[in-house]
Amino acid sequence: MFRTALRNVSAHKARLLMTVLAVMLGVAFVSGTLVFTNTITDAYQNSSAKGFEQVDVAVQPRYQESSGDRVGRTPELPASLLERTARVPGAGDAIGVVGGFTALADKDGKLIGGGFQSRGGNYWGTKDPRYPLREGRAPHGAGEVAIDAETARRAGYAVGDTVRLSVDGPVLTPTVTGVFTTDDGNVAAGGSLALFDTPTAQRLFGKPGTYDEIDVTAAPGTSQTALKAALDKALPADLVETTTGERLADEQAEAISSQMSGMKQGLLVFAGIALFVGTFIIANTFTMLVAQRTRELALLRAVGASRRQVTRSVLVEAFVVGTVAGLTGLVAGVGIGAGMRSLMGALGATVPDGPLVISPGTVATALAVGIVITMLAAWLPGRRAAKIPPVAAMSSVHAKATARSLVLRNTLGALLAVAGVTVVLAATGMDGSTGQGPMGIGAVLLIIGVFVLTPLLSRPLIAAATPLLRLFGVSGKLARQNALRNPRRTAATASALMIGLTLITGMTVMAGSLQKSIDKMAADAIRADYVVSMANGNELSPDVERKIAATEGVTASSALRNSPSRIGGTTEYLTGVDASAFPRLTALTFDSGAFEVGGTHVVVDADRAEEHGWKTGSVFTVAYEDGAKQRLTVSGIYQGNDLISGVIVDNATLSPHIADPADMSVMVRTADGATGTMKDRLEKALGSNPAIQVQSKQDISDKIASMFTLMLNMLYGLLAMAVIVAVLGVINTLAMSVFERSQEIGMLRAVGLDRRGVKRMVRLESLVISLFGGVLGIGLGVFFGWAAGELLGTRMPTYELVLPWARMAVFLLLAGAVGVLAALWPARRAARLNTLQAIKAA
Repeated sequence: MFRTALRNVSAHKARLLMTVLAVMLGVAFVSGTLVFTNTITDAYQNSSAKGFEQVDVAVQPRYQESSGDRVGRTPELPASLLERTARVPGAGDAIGVVGGFTALADKDGKLIGGGFQSRGGNYWGTKDPRYPLREGRAPHGAGEVAIDAETARRAGYAVGDTVRLSVDGPVLTPTVTGVFTTDDGNVAAGGSLALFDTPTAQRLFGKPGTYDEIDVTAAPGTSQTALKAALDKALPADLVETTTGERLADEQAEAISSQMSGMKQGLLVFAGIALFVGTFIIANTFTMLVAQRTRELALLRAVGASRRQVTRSVLVEAFVVGTVAGLTGLVAGVGIGAGMRSLMGALGATVPDGPLVISPGTVATALAVGIVITMLAAWLPGRRAAKIPPVAAMSSVHAKATARSLVLRNTLGALLAVAGVTVVLAATGMDGSTGQGPMGIGAVLLIIGVFVLTPLLSRPLIAAATPLLRLFGVSGKLARQNALRNPRRTAATASALMIGLTLITGMTVMAGSLQKSIDKMAADAIRADYVVSMANGNELSPDVERKIAATEGVTASSALRNSPSRIGGTTEYLTGVDASAFPRLTALTFDSGAFEVGGTHVVVDADRAEEHGWKTGSVFTVAYEDGAKQRLTVSGIYQGNDLISGVIVDNATLSPHIADPADMSVMVRTADGATGTMKDRLEKALGSNPAIQVQSKQDISDKIASMFTLMLNMLYGLLAMAVIVAVLGVINTLAMSVFERSQEIGMLRAVGLDRRGVKRMVRLESLVISLFGGVLGIGLGVFFGWAAGELLGTRMPTYELVLPWARMAVFLLLAGAVGVLAALWPARRAARLNTLQAIKAA
């Protein structure tokens, strides 16, 4: 039986090719993901470890937890603590570290590093072991800066050039005195690093005479553990905590691994989708192969082969196919992993150098996935073949499904579909966080239920296309009959395409609806023409609001200033605003009371009011950031949203209690509305600062839209793998169907159907099957998009369903195009069959 199985694989190489390709693509996606993420993770971890080579122990401030009326804070590390650290026995050099966001502009005035990865810090003395100088000298004084070599290369800067940069205030134009090398992870990820001398850095980052961290190297003969123990003994434990360089490197490695884990899981989900789609193709292929060999298997049974042996012979074939697919998929996956890394470089993302990582786990996973998926998909056809009585099999090539099996299948499918719909509908009424799990379970049940019911659904849906098929005469009629001849085969082929289109449609519905709801939220909540903020989301200097208010054409402006406080034993962030201008900049909806903010009067959003049991007129005590207490009165309760929420107080009341006032953003209204001229005027008033962005509501909407578009395009690209696998499934089904119907096609040719008619018949059959899968996929996608939107609506009141009719029409056309393209080779093969040989075929 083993030799027979191997001979069958050899005899059906061409028929099994599409199955091998389908499995190979899925395995390649899995192994490529593992190779890519392991390579990137390893490169970043090695780079990160190098960054801690100059740190044996790091002394960091210990966060002071909130308690009672005291607001939690992080203490500063004064210069006296640095001197004390350097005198500890076993300590070598001690370096004070200070840093923060620093926006560095390129020669065109554009921000380098995307905001979040733009950093600044201090260069220690005339030589800093952390940052070896490649060119020039160390910076000294406010007019000098050193920049990293990668940024200098990308932006075209050299020693002696003048650069434009900003921390949180006006634009500075220092001279580049040095270019240094670094293993900083932010720089490796495409960011920038600018270094000033220590006094300048402390002044710029608002920490005069203090440090964020103290890095200590051990004296010769002292271990990191011994140095840590000595520092713990000598330094105040209530103010600082110490960590060894090895531990810092391990924590950084864990953080990098955790960040990459999300990407890995996301990519593996799409690989799983491709493999899931491929499972239908494998099952379909083996079902048809077994059906074509029914007499052969019956003969084996007649000469003594048991049911188990017949099933095993089919599984041996699947094992061989899965092994070949796993090996080829692994090789292709290594190429995909290397290609993805190169693609990141081509897109401008900087990746640290390092070898391509092909771990034993990746090899084992690729082979296991290829073999297990193929054998699982082939098990049911093999078991079904073994159950056919030898006499019945010898009398008929095709084993018909019994009425009992069809009833059982339809009943099971209906139960699963109903259960799935019920769970999804129940999840839509839950809270956004608790309903995600049930909705996912319901979606899986519904998809499986629809798949099981697809043979039953194929008849009415394909029958709906009958009027159009009649336009093609005999070829159209035959195409319809062929599509309905074997509903299970049609269902399995259409389901592969259905799954891909379900996901694509659902995501498109979600993205369009979210975009609409965000636009509506901005329109309903904001009357301001512009919102000014830092490019990385950090705080703005108060000077920004003062410069904006003095700009010609500005009629109202208000800084939004956040500060932590303690209310009723819990930490709450207060939002400070200009009470006189804020009503002209927003359009808040009040459940009770009105916007009366000033002195001790505040307004709160409905969620916090419910949490604390407040009503209009309620009085509560707040402990400010500086420890001072004050009784405040609730003058109104409004409906909060993602843009504006919390306890809103007057800046005149809040600012005296903030040691270093800073603004999260500034809302601006102008006399002429949002115009290009006014935007330019505001940007020039702020010194064309690369760190500050001036955005109109349309700019904000366009930015969000571009994010959704980028996300969708990435998802479309990833889901394209599942669509390609589905195309292979259609080709495979049609090719084997043509082989199976060779005698029938020969008879049709003999009675007058020309080659063009045969081609048209096969193409129409493929088109009908593909459109059937497309209609099911789009329908399910719309349902899932609506359900997920209802779940989001519990947290986003402005959410409303938007159906992208144009895109759905494109998806349906795509499904039709898949059918037409997939039928090209099978149709050509059918038309070229020799009539006499086909009629003689058994």
